[in-house]
Amino acid sequence: MSVISSRTQLADVPEEYVRELAAALGEDVEVTTRALDRFAIAIDASHYLAVPQALARPRTAHQVGMAMALAVRSGWPLTFRSGGTSLSGQAFSRGLTLDVRRHFRDIEILDAGQRVRVQPGATVRQVNARLAKYHTKLGPDPASEIACTIGGMIANNSSGMTCGTTANTYRTIDSMVIALPSGTVIDTASPKAGEVLANQEPELVEVLTKLHTQLGRPEMRTDLQRRYSMKNTMGYGLNSFIDFDDPVKILEHLMIGSEGTLGFVAEATLKTVPIHSKTATGFLLFNSLDAATEALPTIVDSGADVAELIDSASILAMGTEAAPVLPKNFTVGGEAILLVEYQGDSDDELAARAGAGMEKCASFDLYAPPELTQDAGRREQMWTLRKGLYTKVARNRPKGTAALLEDIAVPIMDLGTVCSDLQMLFDRHGYEGGVIFGHAKDGNIHFLVTEDFDGPASMKRYENFTEDMVSLVLGKQGTLKAEHGTGRIMAPFVHRQYGDELYDAMWQVKKACDPSRILNPDSVLTENPKLHLVDIKKTTPVRPIIDDCVECGYCEPVCPSQHLTTTPRQRIVIQRAIAHAEEEHDEALVAQLKEDERYAVVDTCAVDGMCQTACPVQINTGQLIRDMRAELAPRWLDATWKGAAKIWGPFVNVASVGMTVVDHVPNAPVRGVLGVARKVVGEDVVPMLSPELPGGGPARHPHHAPKPEIVFMPACVGTMFGSDHACGKGSSDAFRRLCELVGIRMEIPDDIQSLCCGTPWKSKGMKSGAKLMGERLAASLAKASNNWELPIVCDAVSCTEGMQVALKNQGVTDAKIIDAVQFTAEQIAPKLPQLPREHLAVLHPTCSSTHLGVNDALIMLAGLVADEVMVPDGWRCCAFAGDRGLLHPELTATSTRDEAAEAKAANADLYMSLNRTCELGLTRATGKTYVHVLEELASRAAPVNA
Repeated sequence: MSVISSRTQLADVPEEYVRELAAALGEDVEVTTRALDRFAIAIDASHYLAVPQALARPRTAHQVGMAMALAVRSGWPLTFRSGGTSLSGQAFSRGLTLDVRRHFRDIEILDAGQRVRVQPGATVRQVNARLAKYHTKLGPDPASEIACTIGGMIANNSSGMTCGTTANTYRTIDSMVIALPSGTVIDTASPKAGEVLANQEPELVEVLTKLHTQLGRPEMRTDLQRRYSMKNTMGYGLNSFIDFDDPVKILEHLMIGSEGTLGFVAEATLKTVPIHSKTATGFLLFNSLDAATEALPTIVDSGADVAELIDSASILAMGTEAAPVLPKNFTVGGEAILLVEYQGDSDDELAARAGAGMEKCASFDLYAPPELTQDAGRREQMWTLRKGLYTKVARNRPKGTAALLEDIAVPIMDLGTVCSDLQMLFDRHGYEGGVIFGHAKDGNIHFLVTEDFDGPASMKRYENFTEDMVSLVLGKQGTLKAEHGTGRIMAPFVHRQYGDELYDAMWQVKKACDPSRILNPDSVLTENPKLHLVDIKKTTPVRPIIDDCVECGYCEPVCPSQHLTTTPRQRIVIQRAIAHAEEEHDEALVAQLKEDERYAVVDTCAVDGMCQTACPVQINTGQLIRDMRAELAPRWLDATWKGAAKIWGPFVNVASVGMTVVDHVPNAPVRGVLGVARKVVGEDVVPMLSPELPGGGPARHPHHAPKPEIVFMPACVGTMFGSDHACGKGSSDAFRRLCELVGIRMEIPDDIQSLCCGTPWKSKGMKSGAKLMGERLAASLAKASNNWELPIVCDAVSCTEGMQVALKNQGVTDAKIIDAVQFTAEQIAPKLPQLPREHLAVLHPTCSSTHLGVNDALIMLAGLVADEVMVPDGWRCCAFAGDRGLLHPELTATSTRDEAAEAKAANADLYMSLNRTCELGLTRATGKTYVHVLEELASRAAPVNA
């Protein structure tokens, strides 16, 4: 039995199945056996790994049904894959993987936000963003909401911090569309659903009816009510048989938590819950873990919406990040924390609930007086202790180890004992630094340890620890899975938790829905008692910049290329696969992966760094790609870009003239010439020009004023691409006019035409040119700012960020670099008169404005010229990325698809952003003219002809 799974493991591909599948699904469906795609899709957040034989991305439920039918005929294992945030090994396959995230992403708000109809590929955060305007949200609130999808939420019966057992997926489902392996499709909302199920699936109905009677016996009903009174995602949801009488509703609820082993949920309608307008967070520091758990029943009875437990090891792991909320000179001993939250819809309601809860604290064994606050900043400090814990432990884990995050639930009166016993198990098995935290209000805790899985000794330790943990939890009549789903990690223990009769009932359900047992085999139910010890994913260090990656997938929803090629997680996974193939001397596989990664991994990365904003361990995969571009670039290309840096002024002016000439030439001949050049020189070198691109803009010129207050660096991109605004002068001219209007004096360096922020070289990995431009930039700006006394302002936010990076790389630490939008919001806007306003403005924030924290300034300035300001829920980095939108327009088209649909539907009066190339990308995507917000502001406050 193989214990450690190789990342280069590739099973033989049944080509006849693949050909038949491709023919059945049609030309519009991607079906692939390419190694790069199979490795990329194999990974989830668990410590398990198996590489599928093939990958398909169906677009419709009908196509999913055809794929299932083929899998049944051929005996080919089939697994549905969506967000891949699973911690328990639910999402991998040895046969066919169906990616249902890319094309199943529709969201429809119903009944003014009281319900929502969704497809499985939409994330929880995306759905909640659409619901926010109705002051409602989904009941489940998993910590992985940024990346986990509705499909995964349903498949695992997700819950979270506040929903408990009353607002989880099981309780909030309204209806769903189910596709069974037989090809039967049931819309449980249809009045004819029962008739369809009875006519097309009589054997399934017979099993459901029989089990409804069998499990409805008084003693079984009592047993099931006890088991599911706590959070419980272990095995199938047999409470369906006592909660419902209708076979359709029983089947519907059995699908929840079934991990794709019974059928495919093509669509779900969920009831929502209200968002309360007032929240107060309480910080309770107890003298011991026992004292904290003893206080829980009182806190729960007080009406607390949240009660999160943090043990002393967790406090210690947080280190200095815990200091702001701990008593002065506090030293960690055996203390524990409860974070308690109360919610309400008015100050009076909140005060009554929270006040009653805090009054009960007098009887608690507290280390310090309790603290209760509504202050957002203080609440955020408190929650850092809880939400930042996984980040801290995962980032600090030894290289080559996996962070194992598990969850259990026990009756609340046994929680303290179980926590103490778990701590003893950590010590007994040598898991130093193991931490315990979680949803104490529900008796649901998580524990996190790190394991290297490096050979038989560590595997035996893991096996022994798991056995002791299982005995501990089941000895307290708890559940081995509370909210993370059963998966392969706990499937071997389902029988032990439920006993013979209930375990047999689960197998009856599986065989009735999936007689061929082809759907996600071994997840939930298995006949292998050692399943949790096989296919372990070993993570060997590859590159320091990515070695901290825990493969959780949080980065994926913000990635511009997620629906085109690969995601940040997949880019990292491919590097690890190549490294392992090299270790195993599989030269053919190394060559294949390196050839295929050029476009899928390197060329189509926008290097926008948005992945870092979502990554729990702060990895910027863009830096990996910049390094790879530097390694892959031929010497002549690096030399060419270094030469461009030397003559940047003339280069920019020639480019501007070229854009103006092209703007007056019919587009077809230009595209034809460039198309030939792209084939000869390379598609990642020669750009494509499209009709919406403007002519060149005005050249930059020095400017001197007596006693200047700022140094202004107009971005060179404004010279390359002229403005589409009616005034036609661009954002640099707009900023100058605004400054003149309020009397702010500026200095523009003498050598401005030769200056650039350095981003073009940095993003391409052209290190020689980047170094040369950085040195020139630092010298010029130091002189202009009188050795950094004056703030330096730039009118393109990506260039503002680029200058910060370039100067930091030159060792400059005291420069004050400010984006023109932020400067205008703080220093100019308060002095402006009231301006003419339009009704609606649509905004596009950018990756750089997000990194720099200036989105609020953008929204504020837009509010000066529009009564209503809208940021589309589906916005993300446009992926124009300097010239990436010219080199690979398909990347920008994919990235902007969701945002463009919302923007066009808004039919707004104004479309604005704060970066020229991003404005071009959105103009192309929407057919609407996007301009810099400062241009619109200046045209109303300081007209060109004034």
